[in-house]
Amino acid sequence: MSTLRLGDTAPDFVQESTAGTIRFHEWAGDSWVVLFSHPADFTPVCTTELGKTAALGGEFAKRGVKPIAVSVDPLEQHKSWVNDINETQNCDVQFPILADADRKVATLYDMIHPNSLANATVRSVFIIDPKKVIRTTLTYPASTGRNFDEILRVIDSLQLTDKHKVATPVNWKQGEDVIIVPSLQDPKEIAERFPQGYKTIKPYLRVTPQPK
Repeated sequence: MSTLRLGDTAPDFVQESTAGTIRFHEWAGDSWVVLFSHPADFTPVCTTELGKTAALGGEFAKRGVKPIAVSVDPLEQHKSWVNDINETQNCDVQFPILADADRKVATLYDMIHPNSLANATVRSVFIIDPKKVIRTTLTYPASTGRNFDEILRVIDSLQLTDKHKVATPVNWKQGEDVIIVPSLQDPKEIAERFPQGYKTIKPYLRVTPQPK
């Protein structure tokens, strides 16, 4: 399996999960999806990550995002792990955790790397849009917990830039100024799109308040 790149269609699959059988494209529907993998059940860092994902359920829902996790351990083990996550992280895990014991999803998404254990998926994140296109990929080492504030920030940026001809600058957060894309040059269109005006720092760097 070749490495998936940004702009590729997210591979479809059918796999069992803690929420029943998942037919991925059908399950995703018209939502954005965050698909993220874990090296194994009952691992400490991932326990905190799944708890955080559950705690952020409202934030994901507000953005039209469905989270879904994957681990190569079997379903019954997942269910026991969910009990531990709920207990230790004071949460209620409702999103599916794929039981990928046959490595189907891990192989499709290139989650088992040559330099890692053969039975452990690397800790990857795929942000997938409603057209099933992969928009962002992130891969973390086993020892470093993922930053879910950053994952939400990237989703906010993608959703904003899909609707408006803007890009988001370094360390951008929701509500801050954005950049008008260089390809937009028509003064009339600029005025219509950005009625609050803009500041030209350089001809290629024009800053405007975030569109509503």
